[in-house]
Amino acid sequence: MQKNLSYASMLGIIVGTLFLDQITKYIIKSSMNLGESIRVIGNFFRITYVENPGMAFGVRIQNGTLFSVLSIVAALLVFYYLVRLRNGGWVLQTALSLIAAGAIGNLLDRFLYGKVVDFLDFEFFDISIPAFNVLGFHFNGYSMTRWPVFNIADSAVTIGMIFLIGYIMFMGDPLKNLYHTAEEKPDSQENTQA
Repeated sequence: MQKNLSYASMLGIIVGTLFLDQITKYIIKSSMNLGESIRVIGNFFRITYVENPGMAFGVRIQNGTLFSVLSIVAALLVFYYLVRLRNGGWVLQTALSLIAAGAIGNLLDRFLYGKVVDFLDFEFFDISIPAFNVLGFHFNGYSMTRWPVFNIADSAVTIGMIFLIGYIMFMGDPLKNLYHTAEEKPDSQENTQA
């Protein structure tokens, strides 16, 4: 049986990650000019102050209001599952706590400033997908020569998703287990009463 985190531990992960996210964004906003970049490890890692009106990793969204509403719904769903899956083990609880913290961090920026502060700028690898046609649809291709600038909240969501995917791969679908045990409870109660 997996060890579970207490509510205080999950709250600690959320608050700690949120604090780290917000304090680093405040430091960047108050000490750098928009577009300014500081080399930390040559060209591989730079601190670059950008403001992102879209989603994580610089993805642009046309309807900001719709995106904000969907982000709130997603954050509420994460909290719902955090409570529902409270006995899912520490890996699942950590994953959901990190995802919740990242969602709140970027939502807070979006509501306070209308955009998200990003500053972690890495040169991982180039991506180049040539244009192609498939089933009558034309894809124009895609090229990226530098990884999109991101922040602590984006990192928390990404790490949480890696944990969640790993959990699902090795432990199975937590929702299936949740609903499966909920369906079994009435039967097990009947068997104990007989």
